Amino acid sequence: MTDHDPIRVLFLCTHNSARSLMAEAILNHMGATRFRAFSAGSQPAANGQPHPLTLEALQSAGIDTHGLRSKSWDEFSRPDAPELDLVITLCDQAAGEPCPVWPGQPVTAHWSYEDPSRVEASHDEQLYAFKHVLHALHQRLELLMNLPLSRLDKFMLEHHVRSVAPSRNKPLGDD
Repeated sequence: MTDHDPIRVLFLCTHNSARSLMAEAILNHMGATRFRAFSAGSQPAANGQPHPLTLEALQSAGIDTHGLRSKSWDEFSRPDAPELDLVITLCDQAAGEPCPVWPGQPVTAHWSYEDPSRVEASHDEQLYAFKHVLHALHQRLELLMNLPLSRLDKFMLEHHVRSVAPSRNKPLGDD
């Protein structure tokens, strides 16, 4: 990694319809020229559409949702895929699945976040769950952005990226 090339980060969740898409959008929004974020899933949404509350939560935070789509992680294991620096799983199911071989032998980490789409409640309570995860991801990504990434070797980078992971995400609704 250099000071000139953006750090390429792939966020993974099983369905790529909520958490990983939020992380992609947040990092691309905050990271400017330092980062380039992508997201994917092992079993992406059949219609390619993000969860509607993912889009609503991002838009309410002023984050662009144009072009966000649910996609397979196979897109990032092809020879023409972008070379990745970091691959971060955001759900426990995806973390336990055998992943493809990623171009560039990226550093990997797991940040566990509960799936807001599993909340069964009123629209407002569901939206709160999505905003809760959005806020938690935003905080974690700020920590990632503040790491001296261009000065770290792969071993130290892996250590630092894993160290900003929450040991366990607080249950939705806990503040």
